[in-house]
Amino acid sequence: MASQALPQTMKTLLQASRQTTEVLSTTAPVPTPTHPEDVLVRVHAAAPCAGELLWAIYFPENIPADKELVPCQDMAGTVVTAPAGSGFAAGDRVYCRIDASRAGAARDYALPRVSELAKIPEGLGWTEAAATPLSALTAWQALFVHGGLDAKAIKGDAAARERNGRIRVLVTGAAGGVGSWAVQLAALAGAKAVVAVCGRGKEQKVRELGATEVVDYTKTSIEEWVAADPAARECDLVFEMVGGKTLAGCWAAVREGGAMVTINTPPELGKPEGLNKQLSKALFFIVEPLGSNLAEISELIAAGKVRPTVDSVWDFADYQKAFAKLEEGHTSGKIIIKVSDEA
Repeated sequence: MASQALPQTMKTLLQASRQTTEVLSTTAPVPTPTHPEDVLVRVHAAAPCAGELLWAIYFPENIPADKELVPCQDMAGTVVTAPAGSGFAAGDRVYCRIDASRAGAARDYALPRVSELAKIPEGLGWTEAAATPLSALTAWQALFVHGGLDAKAIKGDAAARERNGRIRVLVTGAAGGVGSWAVQLAALAGAKAVVAVCGRGKEQKVRELGATEVVDYTKTSIEEWVAADPAARECDLVFEMVGGKTLAGCWAAVREGGAMVTINTPPELGKPEGLNKQLSKALFFIVEPLGSNLAEISELIAAGKVRPTVDSVWDFADYQKAFAKLEEGHTSGKIIIKVSDEA
């Protein structure tokens, strides 16, 4: 491994306990690689995820009791040391999502693993890079791993484009961090239609991202929109990330035998009582932090075919304001916390 002089301590954010959403700013020793795939990275920017401060309460099986409760699993930074033969070296600009079972990146130095990392494409700054991993990976896996769209269509495979061209896709939260990626990727993959469900004032944005139809839920519910022309408006694939009434409405939007993929609430928990519609797939999933998927997304970014969406950028000292803005909801893209002065 290459070596570099490191400070003894670093600034870090730390969740006060597993039972509270209070986040403290403190100092801690610089972490030391202990796993064969550990890569020590100097963090420049990090991104919190809505609800992450409640994961230990709601998903205790995924958050080990001994986890160091550093928030912000998404990061962009510079490699300090990397395992030999890993494909990464000191000085590389990298980004990733760190698995939720381990400490996050709201600190000067973090320990992502080789399997999670990808190199940041040229022209992408630190804040945009930190805004990418969770949102892009979730959208990629929802559409191409779980949802039935064929990713080969993005690179021009004719058979894949023909298959995708028969699939109508509906995306809720379409102007948000994950939704904006899903709209872009579904459009790029040649879906027959990309229906974007979003709030007031965001129609132009989602259309610019590739939406072919827009539902403003503040004016028209999903149920009302579908009911106006069910034969034309029902969708083959619904990617739902909001839950509650929106999830219930999506059951009206998905066609009989279609697929619904969710990241907020399992689909069956939002199925309206008495509805007999049967789906080919009804799946709730948690994103896998795969650097291999992120590398494919990096190629698209480098080619100018997709782009991350940043809602706002906050200084490290203003982290409480960043988390408050995140939990208010209705963001347009990702909230970013600058960790270093280079971001």
